[in-house]
Amino acid sequence: MTQASVSSAPAPTSSNDRIGVMICGHGSRDDAAVEEFNRLAVHLRERLPDFMVESGFLEFARPIIRTGLDTLKAAGVSRILAVPGMLFAAGHVKNDLPWEINSFAAENPDLRVEFGRELGIDPKLLKAARARIEEAEAAASTPVERKDTLLMAVGRGTNDSDANSNISKVARMLWEGMGFGWAEVSYSGVTSPLVDAGLSHAAKLGYRRIIVFPYFLFTGILVRRIYDWADAAAAAHPEIEILKAPYLSDHPLVIDSFVERVTDILAGNTAMNCQLCKYREQVIGFEGDVGAVQAGHHHHVRGAGTDGDHGHHHHGHGHHHHHH
Repeated sequence: MTQASVSSAPAPTSSNDRIGVMICGHGSRDDAAVEEFNRLAVHLRERLPDFMVESGFLEFARPIIRTGLDTLKAAGVSRILAVPGMLFAAGHVKNDLPWEINSFAAENPDLRVEFGRELGIDPKLLKAARARIEEAEAAASTPVERKDTLLMAVGRGTNDSDANSNISKVARMLWEGMGFGWAEVSYSGVTSPLVDAGLSHAAKLGYRRIIVFPYFLFTGILVRRIYDWADAAAAAHPEIEILKAPYLSDHPLVIDSFVERVTDILAGNTAMNCQLCKYREQVIGFEGDVGAVQAGHHHHVRGAGTDGDHGHHHHGHGHHHHHH
């Protein structure tokens, strides 16, 4: 059973403010992923009745972010709060989205446009993650104690080691907080270990059960790939029960976290983890990225459409990855 939402919606800071909220999504070729993101926007409109809420995507899906911003402007808002619809601050949150928002702000100096921080590692999201893992346990056909269970937490994977490290912290907090016998981390792409290699290693550790948990907001090509890897590992290791936990989706605590990010902007609390940002500090292995020029990298796929628009599937193309 999901936990009911308990956080209250923020109110405009003054009677003269007409505030718009822009939810900035990554975008996907996958129609189901786009549908889930759009459902998130519906939830936020219900939770933020005093604000006008629009949403848009960085790549592939429509509407694009600029369309949402223009819609808010046309509606007469005086202030726009842009919230990244992403879990961790990798290149999209540190670079592509700020470029989109800053470009719009520079063209519209009469509007107050502010960019919020990513969802990050948040107590509400950890509780939502626990609920999803418990759903997988409850659906299992046999009881297995958590001390005999290994948790495999799966992140998206980026070329930003700071963002990648966050999934390790999430895994550790779930491991200790829920009492698992062990926890491992793997990724769906870009960095290592990938899920198939991670499960191959995990299978050697002697646990009766492995729970594969994608720490993702929405479905899509990558989540299906994770579950396919889990199925392959289960077939290769019939002696181990491998469960596929649901991803976060629109759990009420996820919605609470988005509402909290809106409140954070109103309170001026928008700082990201600049101490470990590879664009500000010489992070090991990424020393050459310090001071890279902020620029958008998604012009070629902005609004390009989903698989449903084109009537075909792009097998094997999970994501575009850009380096500075």
